[in-house]
Amino acid sequence: MATADTEMAHRNYCVVFIIFALAIVQAVGYDTELYETKPCDSNACFDKLHGSLGDCSCNVDTIDYFNNVKIYPRIQSLVRKDYFRFYKVNLKKECPFWADDSRCAMRYCHIKTCSKESVPGYENGYENEEHIDESPATKYSKESQSNCDSDTDHDPDLGYLNMTISAASQHEIAKWKAHDDALENFCECDDKDVDAEYVDLLLNPERFTGYKGPSANRIWRSIYQENCFRPKANPYVSFPFVLTSDLSNMCLEKRVFYRAVSGMHTSINIHLCSKYLLSEKTAAFATSPEGEWGPNIEEFQNRFDPSQTFGEGPNWLKNLYFVYLLEMRALAKAGPYLEKEEYYTGNAVEDEETRDAISNMLGVIYSFPDHFNESSMFNGGSQAADLKVEFREHFRNISRIMDCVGCDKCKLWGKLQTQGLGTALKILFSNKWNSPESDLHLTKLPVRHKSHERLQRTEIVALFNAFARLSDSIRQLEYFRIMLSTQKEDSQKPSLFGSFQDTK
Repeated sequence: MATADTEMAHRNYCVVFIIFALAIVQAVGYDTELYETKPCDSNACFDKLHGSLGDCSCNVDTIDYFNNVKIYPRIQSLVRKDYFRFYKVNLKKECPFWADDSRCAMRYCHIKTCSKESVPGYENGYENEEHIDESPATKYSKESQSNCDSDTDHDPDLGYLNMTISAASQHEIAKWKAHDDALENFCECDDKDVDAEYVDLLLNPERFTGYKGPSANRIWRSIYQENCFRPKANPYVSFPFVLTSDLSNMCLEKRVFYRAVSGMHTSINIHLCSKYLLSEKTAAFATSPEGEWGPNIEEFQNRFDPSQTFGEGPNWLKNLYFVYLLEMRALAKAGPYLEKEEYYTGNAVEDEETRDAISNMLGVIYSFPDHFNESSMFNGGSQAADLKVEFREHFRNISRIMDCVGCDKCKLWGKLQTQGLGTALKILFSNKWNSPESDLHLTKLPVRHKSHERLQRTEIVALFNAFARLSDSIRQLEYFRIMLSTQKEDSQKPSLFGSFQDTK
């Protein structure tokens, strides 16, 4: 009898255990399905990197050729010019979302700032461009002068106009301007902050500094989970990204937002893999006192191989091409405006070369047949207008999150590329840029002396440098493709020992 009772109790326990197990499987089934991966393949990253990108009419192969042959050499040469190499940024801002508890102490995380006096053209005051309404050269030219004494009808008292404005009124007007700018800007510009400093980008190249771990992961987790649009609640914590299969459940605007952020993230990861710290200076005969930097194939596979990314790696690479198209479209849309900039540094010869280089590259961009089409977005009355506001506020939050990065060099390039993308979004979706062609009748207006400027100098510097980073990432992908193919071919060749064994 006791034996029967024991067997019955054992069966009951088994039934309860099975039901409990089924409940757990059902609860985490989605996550379990996500983690099923295939073994790593050296070419898997590129097997699906072909054909249409989706959400636009272009394909990967067309962009590869266009960028690597036509754009890459032009944009890389352009951003080495003095106007684009000096970026003003505030790296001392406190993180507005959480306590910054893990500052990077590695020497590779530090940056080299430069004094404002060493920046070409600073001594001539181009920094205060928005406060000057006309060029001094025009103001004091002979054609601009008139002799009022020769006019017999001239009465100075009748022509008097009181243009004084009190300090309080000037302060209020400044607040109005800040409010109006906030309605159009997708990023918080901190170049006017007291703590903002100039950085020579050529002396502080973007590369892997060793900054990683929970602090770095928290940055991107916060961006994806809290500031990217999602089709549904995230069922898994360890994988914060939106699955490509779920993107179809989102509207075009939300899909574009996610893919743009994902593309920027992909680009940054490629930079870190292509400029990886291979060895540090340990002896006097080291290759360089700064260490040896170069491509790390294993790191690239860890970040993008389908078996390491739950199948999403190739889709992330496609998002790089997507954001490249988006930023290139912004350059084309703002092209008539950008071609009128003076790009002033005080060096007349280099300034002219910069303007010629800009005109040449924009001409190539105009010729591209499949630009991103922003006109299909935010159409639909008040609901679309509300979504546009939400779209902008989400991206402004991402720009604030960049102040939480614990590595100064990572923060520098994160803020620059975020501001570059934000400037592109401003051009594409701000009402000020709906008809840039209307400016075509204007003569060249120096950026220092425009009364109706649309972009600040820092925004222009960020826009071109961010696009240069995307262009470089696509070029680096070609190098990784070649290295992985060579690696696979070498692994398939029989070794000398193997050949000898086979002949026995």
